[in-house]
Amino acid sequence: MKHAGPQALAILEALLGQLRRLPGIVEKKPGVFYRRGRAFLHFHEDPAGLFADLKTGEEFERFALNSARERDALVRAARQVLSNAAAEPRT
Repeated sequence: MKHAGPQALAILEALLGQLRRLPGIVEKKPGVFYRRGRAFLHFHEDPAGLFADLKTGEEFERFALNSARERDALVRAARQVLSNAAAEPRT
């Protein structure tokens, strides 16, 4: 599964706009987000469709992005991870 290219990211532009507004993450290059200097979220394209890998803990979790419902689920999950991280004490 290859990383999403410009055409795939263009399809996801509305989703990317939502993600760019989330606090605590930085888009280092188009479609590649970091949190606290570590990879947090990136996108893939594949014959089965578009996908995102979101760091939900120690590992990345894969989310399908082929419907509005799936894209909403990614945004909710990213918000939840960021909310949980904000509640944790920094070391």
